[in-house]
Order: sequence, then C-alpha cells, then structure tokens
Amino acid sequence: MRYQLNSAKLLLGIVCVFTGFIASAQDKPAVTADQQAIFPKGRPAPESNFTGAAFVHPLIDPDSIFNIPVASVTFEPGARTHWHTHAGGQGLIAIDGIGYYQEKGKPIQILRKGDSVKCPPDTEHWHGASPEVGFVQIAVTPNTARGRVTWLRPVTDQEYRSLKKQ
Repeated sequence: MRYQLNSAKLLLGIVCVFTGFIASAQDKPAVTADQQAIFPKGRPAPESNFTGAAFVHPLIDPDSIFNIPVASVTFEPGARTHWHTHAGGQGLIAIDGIGYYQEKGKPIQILRKGDSVKCPPDTEHWHGASPEVGFVQIAVTPNTARGRVTWLRPVTDQEYRSLKKQ
C-alpha cells in the first residue's frame, strides 16, 4: 500500500511539473529572428566600405599573442562589402542565410549555412548577402605587418547582379 501511495505521489508530481512547463511556454512571447541568432547583430559596418545595411560583432579581438581577429558579420538582403584585399588572406564561414562571394575575374559563388571559403592573400574579392535573403558569416582575418585589409571601390549593381544561373 505504501509503495502504491509513493508511486501515485511521484506520478502526480511529474504531471504537475509538465503542466507547469506547458503553461509557462504558452505564456512566453514568440521568439524573434534576432533571438534565434547565434551572435548579436553588432554595430553598423562603416558605410565607406559597405553597400547596404551590414553589422559587425567582434568575437575574438587580436592581441600580441593571438593576432587573428574573428568577427560575425550580418548582411541585410542586398548588402555587401566593397572590393577589397587582405595581406594575410581571409577565411569565411557561412552560418545563416544566403551569401555571395566573388574573386576578381571569377564568377560569383553562392554561400549557404555550413559553406566556407579561403580567400588567398592579396586577392581582390567581395562578399555579402543575396538580393532577397540576408546572410551571416564568420570572418577570420589575420593581421600582418602590411595590415589587415585594403579597401577598394564599391561593387557596382551590374557586378552584384552578374550571378550566372547554373
């Protein structure tokens, strides 16, 4: 009899806990897209080097021992960097949305969640979001004695829209 009573109390406790979880979940507002993001959006990227709305959130600041800054960059649809180069090259990891990446003289590559790109040192390139869908990337950009980035001219709308249908 005592065993049955303890089992009944345990079952009642479990039901109460789950009922509380369900009620609590129903009281919470819906999760927004920003709340689902892995990293915060960050500060607005400088308009002098970007077209459209882009945001940078530093993840690892360089120091005297680890001289490889890492940042999350969020591009709204249609936003992109200007053409630029990196003396130490750059690694990009797509973590959300649909992105574009292009090296000078080559076709645009589409980047999706999980894709990565190694941009060789001193290679002119640009990257950003597709026209309809935003894009979030992790950028790994080594510092060198020659600096981290050399900004060039804006990507024209004609260049941006030159994606070849495959």
